[in-house]
Amino acid sequence: MMLRNVALSAVLAFSLGGKAQAENIAPTDVKFVDDTQVTASLTGVAGDPKAGREWYAGRKLGNCLACHVTSDLAEEPFHGEVGPEMDGVAGRYEEQQLRAILINSKKIFGDQTIMPGFYSLDVGARPAEKFAGKTILTAQQVEDIVAYLLTLKE
Repeated sequence: MMLRNVALSAVLAFSLGGKAQAENIAPTDVKFVDDTQVTASLTGVAGDPKAGREWYAGRKLGNCLACHVTSDLAEEPFHGEVGPEMDGVAGRYEEQQLRAILINSKKIFGDQTIMPGFYSLDVGARPAEKFAGKTILTAQQVEDIVAYLLTLKE
């Protein structure tokens, strides 16, 4: 019985550790293709659209609703109109393009956008000390939001 419990613990530790130990691509090592796409997952782990919806709607990190109207989140108050409407975004952009936009929108749209780079260390001049050298979102949060955006079809 004890041997069985040890074996079960080892299997659980391995299976739980597999996802947690996925190698993240560091923000400085992200490779853009033609300055418009990031083809490689940042984590090697599939994004979770349900978690991505929560990150997208959350007011503390991404705060995507501050700028984007999204009908799928109609229950949430205060959708902004600064950025484009996100309904049907999965038909306008491919996964690799959405990932690139989230990572560093200024690389794609230049100074014409106010959208921050959510997985970039290029956050402008004089960031607050607690934000220096950090990204807004983690690699997995980016992948989760991309997975959610891919559900927003016409």
